[in-house]
Amino acid sequence: MSKLKSHILPLLLMLSIPLLHTFYELLNNGDRGARSLITSFDQHIPFIEAFIIPYVFWYLFIFGMLFYFFIYDRSLYFKTLLSLTIGMAICYVIYYFFQTTVPRPAIEGSGVLTNVIRYIYSADEPFNCFPSIHVLSSYLMVIAIRYCKTKTPVRIFAVNIAGYLIILSTLFIKQHVVLDAFAGILLGNILFNTIYYFKPMLSYATNKRYSKNKKAAEPR
Repeated sequence: MSKLKSHILPLLLMLSIPLLHTFYELLNNGDRGARSLITSFDQHIPFIEAFIIPYVFWYLFIFGMLFYFFIYDRSLYFKTLLSLTIGMAICYVIYYFFQTTVPRPAIEGSGVLTNVIRYIYSADEPFNCFPSIHVLSSYLMVIAIRYCKTKTPVRIFAVNIAGYLIILSTLFIKQHVVLDAFAGILLGNILFNTIYYFKPMLSYATNKRYSKNKKAAEPR
């Protein structure tokens, strides 16, 4: 029973991600109207089908990193997972009230990568773009690895390469625009830093207030 509580149940919390994803499916349409945030800069970003590889690698990357944190830094695991789930929930609220869309290029050819992109396009409607959850979640892993107990320069470098390639992939396969990516990074920064430092800040504020009250209560 103790093993169940200390290992299995915390690990099962990752199921919150696919459970929350059901809201993504419900909101992934233009029934409420959709805006375009494309800029002239986006129009100069080329379509590069090879970037579908890091884009699809995202699925393994996110769950793999969370499992790594679960094994080697349990506290960081909970903080990162909480940041991600809250971030997803915030994104869904934004999608409901501020739906956006991204124009996609016509896909031609029958190569392996082309067919994978064609499948992604058919399975994922061009909505729910701002902020990008792909970017949000990838950036959270980039930040979190810097605080991991088992961090090394090589591990930080590897996670950074994987994370930023995934972020860039969202632009190069035209799933997102630059503003979507910036919003995902900003949201990830705010959430992670707030959650990671919340307990220390709370303890500091509590101790400071306690010290002040104790000092005021001392006889003069």
